[in-house]
Amino acid sequence: MPATIPDDDADGSGPAEVPASLRFAPRVLYFSQSPDAVRAALAGQHLTLAQALPLRDDISTDEITPLSILMHFDEQLGRYPYLGFAAQGNVPIGVDAMRSSGIEVVVAGKRYGKGSSREHSPRAEVLAGVRLVIAESFERIYRQNADNIGLITSTDFGLIPRIEAGEAIAWDELVAGRDALAAAILRGGGLLRFGQAHLRDVREVRDVRDTARAPTRPMTLFEKIVQRHALATAATPANPGPGDGAFVRADWRFIHEYYTGMAAHMLHERFGRPLRLHDPQSILVFEDHTSYVDESPAHVRGGLVPQVRRMVQAQRDFAGHYGLRTHRTLTEQEAAHDDGRNVAGISHAMMTEHYALPGQLVVGTDSHTPHSGALGCVAFGVGTTDMANAFVTGAVRMTLPQSIRVWLGGALAPGVTAKDVVLHLLAQPGIREGDGLGKVFEFCGPAVALMSTDERATLTNMTAELGGFTGIVAPDAETVRFLRERRGIDFVIEPWMHSDEDAPYAQILHIDCAAVPAMVAAPGDPGNGLPVDQLPKTVRIDIAYGGSCTAGKREDFEHYHAVLRWAADRGLRVAPGVQLFLQFGTTAVREHCTSAGYLDAFERVGARMLQPSCGACGNCGPGGSSRAEQVTVSAINRNFPGRGGPGSVWLASPATVAASAIAGELVSFEELRKRLSAPQDGDNT
Repeated sequence: MPATIPDDDADGSGPAEVPASLRFAPRVLYFSQSPDAVRAALAGQHLTLAQALPLRDDISTDEITPLSILMHFDEQLGRYPYLGFAAQGNVPIGVDAMRSSGIEVVVAGKRYGKGSSREHSPRAEVLAGVRLVIAESFERIYRQNADNIGLITSTDFGLIPRIEAGEAIAWDELVAGRDALAAAILRGGGLLRFGQAHLRDVREVRDVRDTARAPTRPMTLFEKIVQRHALATAATPANPGPGDGAFVRADWRFIHEYYTGMAAHMLHERFGRPLRLHDPQSILVFEDHTSYVDESPAHVRGGLVPQVRRMVQAQRDFAGHYGLRTHRTLTEQEAAHDDGRNVAGISHAMMTEHYALPGQLVVGTDSHTPHSGALGCVAFGVGTTDMANAFVTGAVRMTLPQSIRVWLGGALAPGVTAKDVVLHLLAQPGIREGDGLGKVFEFCGPAVALMSTDERATLTNMTAELGGFTGIVAPDAETVRFLRERRGIDFVIEPWMHSDEDAPYAQILHIDCAAVPAMVAAPGDPGNGLPVDQLPKTVRIDIAYGGSCTAGKREDFEHYHAVLRWAADRGLRVAPGVQLFLQFGTTAVREHCTSAGYLDAFERVGARMLQPSCGACGNCGPGGSSRAEQVTVSAINRNFPGRGGPGSVWLASPATVAASAIAGELVSFEELRKRLSAPQDGDNT
């Protein structure tokens, strides 16, 4: 029988008595780098860990639950876990394979659950019968999502031979090393049950400016903001430190269409109708992923468009019933008749353009919520159950992280951007090994001081790829300028809005930005970075895509325009056989490009302009591949297997994407100018 998500007893009397130990089916699925080993285990063969080695690292949520199945949020999800798991170019796990195997324990290598905040991944595992995931390390959002629905996760490989021998494992061993709140949620069967029992009457901790509670130790800006938003509960410590579980109040909570239907389903099922939402004025709803679904190869080919439409309608129904503020992106047909009053775009960028402020706390159902950290606020992603709980209690769960200080020294070379800095940072051995998992990345230094807010947002946005909890930049004169010029707000930075001089950090990283070159990341993982001028061979491309929350901002389009205006002025067009897509991140970016006269150059080189939406970044629109042999260069933030379609995806900065589209191969703008500028041009731009 397929498993069900843990929930309260039907009579409302609370959870059943928790057993002292658990016993698991003895056969284990090892996520081996050998597809044959995976197939053998699913077919009933008993394999040992030694036989399965080496294990796959970096298994992403895109592999656990590919985008094409995210319309499901009920028991049907149990048919599909691991459909995108790849080993040596093979995809060895099919529909219903896990459900029919009887396997309850799976084992993987490092950084399990990378990528999206989609709770569909652990939910699909549970519904397929998985009860325990063992890995060398886990990504923060995946593990918290697993806790919230009662899926046990462990890094103790010593449990494996005992499970295979049929031994019962004590609960204390299964939650060893976890904070007390995570252990309590797991033992209690999930967050919604826990929240109903313990979060009925939460209250705010008194403001730390009260001298009676003022901290006596130096603090990071992140810690100061969290303390100002801390909630006192009977289940959490009064003064939590790094590693402790806690609840906080959010100034803003936002959700988008891939999560709202699931959240509404679980809330109505648990609490009935109508719900009493906590402070609904601080809840925002975005429809930002699916406006181009009719042109998504994966959805059209799979016959999934009607399901997407139903998913979108479920969000509209929920938002309409509870009067929630909604932003909806427009199709090209709708945009042609827009009177300019529609304000829409990708949720993360919209939060920075319209809502988040320094010192605030923002949560959203997306791993790239840290985008707003560029303004000096705490912004982090959560899963569906976390958001559902926050909707009705106002409390947001977190495990207090340590911080990494990233000192960006020097000044970037001409043509090198924040995207290149992040790809360079992602390629560092320590980051690839997981040093940043669950940590706060605080960006500072001379290079950051010279960056615009748009560029800083690229840094904080991609802390998701770094494995971090969030990213943050302390507010300064640039922040004040951005808020005044973009939002008409005369913001005054308060004296406390900075990290103290002796604040504690788990690590301090020094990056000489003057030495950072134009970068790309090879297909498969954002950490596969290398300088674009050190490619071992020519990489021909079929698709170039510029857009996404990471690279659809105003300054990103200034980079696209600089390259494409240069090309248009020389009579150059997108290379034969190459498609170039440019997608605005928000309507404000579109209006800026229109008023600045950028569209002329874009049209002259043959780019296709797309209305604001996540689009190809989420494999949900033009710019994704439709065949395995296709090669894409993309300005998006991640290139996990299957993320941009069946083809291979190289990550690059906006300038490199635009230059590569003109050249027909991966190339920096600097190299393109060297190749195509005639000596007599005297062009030094």
